[in-house]
Amino acid sequence: MHTHSSHSPTTPHIELDREWDAIRTDLFRLGDRVDTAIDRAITALINQDKRLARDVVEADRTINTRRYQLEDACLITIVRQQPVASDLRRIIAAMHVAGELERMADLAQGIANIVLKLNAATHLPLGNFEHMAQAVRPMLRCCLYAFAYDDIEQADRVERMDDKIDQFYQQNIRTLLTYMLEDSGIIPEATHLLWVSHNLERIGDRCVNVSQRTLRR
Repeated sequence: MHTHSSHSPTTPHIELDREWDAIRTDLFRLGDRVDTAIDRAITALINQDKRLARDVVEADRTINTRRYQLEDACLITIVRQQPVASDLRRIIAAMHVAGELERMADLAQGIANIVLKLNAATHLPLGNFEHMAQAVRPMLRCCLYAFAYDDIEQADRVERMDDKIDQFYQQNIRTLLTYMLEDSGIIPEATHLLWVSHNLERIGDRCVNVSQRTLRR
């Protein structure tokens, strides 16, 4: 632990900045774990890899723990530094962002659980889910950067990226409904895939929630 001598007193704001840097680093680390969960859940779906899907489900517990540790760190900073105005709003917003990240991980875990439920190798096209996930993941990085560095431009970019996710979602619904109409036997399987699409769309919405925390300060 760093100690400072009485000759060079550290101002409260320097301490606060240091604690905020630590919170910000932890947010990025949590974001990385969520990004990995999304990537692995979709890879498990594309490859019908049940072992990888189980890994995603297992890893979710760590993400939950990290979220609560991050919230605790925010609360400790508030108690210890007694920040005011924008500093206080920023730290409270960080707690909300940690919650959004944890919910994104839950949605990725939901996709992994669907992979575990799908029986044999699916005959439905899965490429669009991969493209959708590849569009969601940059949104996650972008929204976190926007929040962490007060970057309004990046926050606006997230909103525009979400339009693309919504297009993928509508396209997936149309494709899957067409298959369902043609063959009632694949309705259960197609329904599972509708949920995959729904979860990816919800992750996009939560990225928008995070980016909006940037604009509200």
